[in-house]
Amino acid sequence: KNVLDTSSRKLTQILSVLSQPGVRDGIQYLRNRLATLKPNILVDPIYIGLFGSTGAGKSTLLNAIIDKNFFLPVSGSSACTSCVVQINTSRSKQHEARIHLLTDEAWWKDELKGLVALVDPNEDDEDNDERSEAALKISAIYGKKAETKSYEELCRMKPIVPIPVSRCIVFKESTAEELSDKMCPYIRSPTSAGGETSEEDRKIQLWPLIKNVEVTLPHSQVIPEGVVFVDIPGTGDFNSKRDEMWKENINKCSVIWVVSSFQRILGEKTHEMLLREGMKAFQCGMCRDISLVATKSDELNLEEYKWERKKSNINKHDAILERNKTVKQEKSRTIKKKLEEKLPSDSEVVRKADLVYTVSAREYWQGETLSKEETEIPKLREYIRRFYVEQKRNVLMDHTAEAMAIFSLIWSLQSNQNAELQLKKKNYLKDFMVQKIAELEKSIQDCFLPIEQPLREGVEEAKNAYKKTIRSLLNHNRGYHQTLRAVCLKKGVYASRTFYRIDINSSLAQPIYEKIDMSFGKVFRIQMGTYSTLKTSLDAFKGTVQKKLQEDVMKQVADNEHKLAFLKQETDFIVGEAEKLILQKKAEIYQSLAVSIQNDLLLCYEEAAAVRGSQAYQRMQNVLSNGIMRAVEGGMFERAESSMKEHLQAMK
Repeated sequence: KNVLDTSSRKLTQILSVLSQPGVRDGIQYLRNRLATLKPNILVDPIYIGLFGSTGAGKSTLLNAIIDKNFFLPVSGSSACTSCVVQINTSRSKQHEARIHLLTDEAWWKDELKGLVALVDPNEDDEDNDERSEAALKISAIYGKKAETKSYEELCRMKPIVPIPVSRCIVFKESTAEELSDKMCPYIRSPTSAGGETSEEDRKIQLWPLIKNVEVTLPHSQVIPEGVVFVDIPGTGDFNSKRDEMWKENINKCSVIWVVSSFQRILGEKTHEMLLREGMKAFQCGMCRDISLVATKSDELNLEEYKWERKKSNINKHDAILERNKTVKQEKSRTIKKKLEEKLPSDSEVVRKADLVYTVSAREYWQGETLSKEETEIPKLREYIRRFYVEQKRNVLMDHTAEAMAIFSLIWSLQSNQNAELQLKKKNYLKDFMVQKIAELEKSIQDCFLPIEQPLREGVEEAKNAYKKTIRSLLNHNRGYHQTLRAVCLKKGVYASRTFYRIDINSSLAQPIYEKIDMSFGKVFRIQMGTYSTLKTSLDAFKGTVQKKLQEDVMKQVADNEHKLAFLKQETDFIVGEAEKLILQKKAEIYQSLAVSIQNDLLLCYEEAAAVRGSQAYQRMQNVLSNGIMRAVEGGMFERAESSMKEHLQAMK
C-alpha cells in the first residue's frame, strides 16, 4: 500500500511537467490504474453469516468464537436479539459500537399504518402472536395502551422516548465489558409489554427503530482483521427496512452457518427451511460455502442414551461424542443430497468434508465434560482462518501482479525517446476486437440457452401446482388470521415468529426455481468454470485476445515484452470486472421471477389486507385465492418468464 501511494504521487509530479497530450494521457491512465489498487486489501471484507431462528444460540456461539463470554446479549425469558449485528476487528485499541437508526418520518408512518392494522380491536380471534408483537412495537414508541389508539391519533402523539436527531448512536469504550453494557440495551427486544421505566428499559424501547448495529473490536488472535461476523436474527422482520437488510446480509455473505440447537435438529424441520433459504444465496448471492452448526451439543440424557443404545457402561463424555458423530454423518448426507439437487456436482461445497459442526459454547467456557477442542469452537475458528487466508492471498496476488505489470511498463518508458508514439492508441487491433466482442455476445447468448427449456417447463408446472400451493399457504387450523393480514400488508412476504418466513410470491414461483436451479447454477457460478458457464465464455474471449496481442505486439511494438505483459494484464482486469458485474447482477436475475409475481399480485394483496368485519379470515382467503387464480389465467407465470429473459438479455 505504501509503495502504491508513493508511486501515485511520483506519477502526479510527472504529469505536472509533461506537455505532450499523448504521453499525458498514457501516464494519467497508468496513475489512475494504480489508484484503483491503493485501498487497503482489508477494506473488502469477508462476511460470515450466522443464520437461524430465535433461540438457536447464535449470539452465544458468536460470543464463544470471539472469546468474550456474554458480550452480546443472549436469549432468555425476557429478551432476544432484535436486529442484525455485525462484529469485526481493527487495529484501533478502542471497542466501538455504532447503532444505526431508522428515522425517516415517511417510512415510519407507513410502517405504523401496518402495525395498527394488525392490532384492530374490532376483530376477535385466537391469533395473538402477530397482534402482540405489533402492540409491543407501538407501545414501545408511544407508551402504555398506545396500541388501542387509531392511526390518526398516534400520528398526533409524541414518542415517549427521545428519538436521536442523528441516525447513528456511537459508543467508544476501553474494554469489551464497558461496551457491552452500553450497547446491549439497544440490541435486545422485550418480549412482553409492561410498565418499565428504568434507563435501560427506555433504551430498549428504541428497538423498533434500530436498523442494525456495527461492532468493532481491537485486533484479536481469534478473529482475522477483515472478517465480519453477521448475526442475522430469525427469518426476517415485519419492519420493511430491516427485512430488506436481512435479505441483503444473507446475499453478501461468503459463508453461511445455519445455526440450530441440537434438540431442534433432531425433532423439528426448521433448520431444513433455513438451509433452503441459505442455499438460495448460492444462486443469488456471494455465498461459496454453507454449513449446519448444531449448538448445545453437550445436552444429553445419559440414562436414556444408555437404554436406547443398549450401552450400560458408556460415560457421558463418550456418549456425547458418539451421538454427535452419528448425527453429523446423518445430517451431512441429507445436506449433501440437497446441495447436489441445486448445484453442479463439481461445486467445492458439495465435495467438502465438513458440512456439519456440533458445538457447545457452555462446555467451551466451563469444560465440565468436553475439552475445548471437542466443543469444536477452535475448529470453526481454524476454518475461518483458512478461508480468510485463501481468499485474501488470491486478491493480494492479483493486485501485486497488476502493480508489477504497470511498474514494468513505466520502467520501459524511461529510456524511450519515442514514448509518445508508443502510448498512442493502435488501430490495427480495432477490427479484430470488434469481431471478438460480437462473437462473445453470441457465446453469452448460447450460454443462456440451457436455462430457457427448464424455464418453460417450470412455468407449466407452476400453473399446474399453484392451487395446491395456495391451499398450503392459506389454510391453517388456528391462529393465522392476523399473520395472513401481515403477509398481505407486506406484499406477500412476512417473517412470523410462529410460522417462520412466509413468501407467497416465491412459493408460487418455486416449481420454476426447482426446474432452473441446476442450469442457473452452472451458468452463473464464477469460482469454477465448466463447459456451460459464463466464465468459460469470458475466459475464451480473454484467451483469444491475448493470443492476438502476443502475435501482433511482439512484431510491431518496440520494448514489446513490457507492453505485452501490460496489455495482457489489462485484458485480465476487464474480464475480472465483468465477473464482478455478474456476481452483482445474478441476484436481480434470479429474484426477477418472484418480483414479477409480486407486482402482478399487488392489488390482490391490498384488497385482502383491507378486509374487515365478520368472517374476515375466510373472506381474506377467498380474495387471495380468486385474485391469484385470475392472475394465473391472465398470464402471470408467462410474464415472470419474460421478466427473467429480459434480465438475462440486459446482462448480455
